[in-house]
Amino acid sequence: MTQVNPKVRWFTPDKPDNISVGRERIASHLRQNEGFNVDVVGTTLTTVRTAIRERDRYDVILGTTRAGAIAGTLIGRVTGKPVIVDHVDPIRQFRENNPPFFSIPVRIAENISFALAELVLYVYEEEYDRVSRYASQHMKTELGVDYRRFASPNSEIIDSVQDQLSEYELRENVAIYVGGLEPIYHIRELLMTMSNLPDWSLIVLGEGSLREMLEEVDADQENIHYLGLVPHETIPGYLNVADVGVSLVDDPHTLKILEYGAAGLSVVQASGLAEERFRERVEYADPDPRSIAGAIERAGERESVEQLQLFISEFDWKRIAEDYADALKSIK
Repeated sequence: MTQVNPKVRWFTPDKPDNISVGRERIASHLRQNEGFNVDVVGTTLTTVRTAIRERDRYDVILGTTRAGAIAGTLIGRVTGKPVIVDHVDPIRQFRENNPPFFSIPVRIAENISFALAELVLYVYEEEYDRVSRYASQHMKTELGVDYRRFASPNSEIIDSVQDQLSEYELRENVAIYVGGLEPIYHIRELLMTMSNLPDWSLIVLGEGSLREMLEEVDADQENIHYLGLVPHETIPGYLNVADVGVSLVDDPHTLKILEYGAAGLSVVQASGLAEERFRERVEYADPDPRSIAGAIERAGERESVEQLQLFISEFDWKRIAEDYADALKSIK
């Protein structure tokens, strides 16, 4: 392959546009700052068939964990195109939330995709041993955030969000959760917490299997407000009205913490794996209502989040995209 900037077909999880937006942010920087032609598609049978049929329209396949990586590798074998695996989720999370008859074959398929790929980009240090065992080449990268967009949100977006929220009777303090509505994120425990926090309101933005439960609780409890799935570009406006951002998944690499911190919020994070990474920069909670309530109150009393903001400023998507540009340029 002689092109300096190859054309890229990027297979990502097949999720709504405003969930898991990180891959599109990297793709945008690759287009605007590096001059790549990047086509991001959700991984479905239709997009797999289309990629095989349109093999002459791209030069390299990028495949994101898990379906995108596995499908991308399969397409690469069929078409002869080089493949880069974008490994962004640890197998531990998948194993904890799926039965062995499903998680074991997926792990094996991932291992095969690592072995067949020209390069594996990985995020989680815990995955190093597995990736290095199977991949011929591998590179450590990170998840990122559009730091400036969250640290200094557009005034029109702020005004629009404030107009929308004016119909709600928000209390003196506001906590916010942005993300997937699945049991792994301890959404039920967070909702139960709010009965212990009469001076706080909770705003929830997102989509998932617990949506109906959120709608019911929103109708019954005055200090919980479920606003559904909103355009990602408006999220800085919602964070601007909040005091504390909440993330209750045991994961050190969640995008929501980066967005909360960039926006100047104090953060409550699940105790566990994130403690080594964020140390004293955030408050920690066990997944039970009393622990969560205490952590939210402590976070609300913090006088400064400067240390967290400074730490997060190092993870701007523009810098992360440089890793992907280097990886793509390395494929011959």
